[in-house]
Amino acid sequence: MTITNHNHHSSETISGSWQLDPHRSSVEFRAGHFWGLVTVKGHFDDYHGHLDLSTSPAIELTIDPASVQTGNRKRDRHLRSADFFDADNHPRVLFVSDSVDLQGDGLKVRGRLSARDRSIALELDARVRQVGGELEIEAATTAPHRELGMTFSPLGMIRPRSELIVKAHLIPNNTHRAAA
Repeated sequence: MTITNHNHHSSETISGSWQLDPHRSSVEFRAGHFWGLVTVKGHFDDYHGHLDLSTSPAIELTIDPASVQTGNRKRDRHLRSADFFDADNHPRVLFVSDSVDLQGDGLKVRGRLSARDRSIALELDARVRQVGGELEIEAATTAPHRELGMTFSPLGMIRPRSELIVKAHLIPNNTHRAAA
């Protein structure tokens, strides 16, 4: 685990242990379909995560792929199937950070995204704001979902990369501090 601090203020802002508040956060995706002419947007309803720069991993996000929602039941069932997430056999998608670099009001994060017993390296930039004793984090990256075994693409209609967007509200993890 590598943590680099380029701004003491940022370190103070995000010191301690934080947990994601799922009631005020979102984990979304966008994928090009019909050769990029249509963008399929969706989100996950069930996920949890934490941030603690004093531990390894500093950032962890766990998603239940069976909670995928796109507004189209048939599409959602297909996304849960073996063509994509294979949620019955692989009930968890996981992002774990390898390194976190504090840069002003942002984080440069490197880590691994795992799904379907496969794992890929990801890099993302996150913007961090402190608001009333809580943290707001927005992060986005693209992921080559085919490398995670999600290769279904009749006639090559589905673009090879999906955009992942996390908008997180984090609250102090007081239970973690009490146990430490």
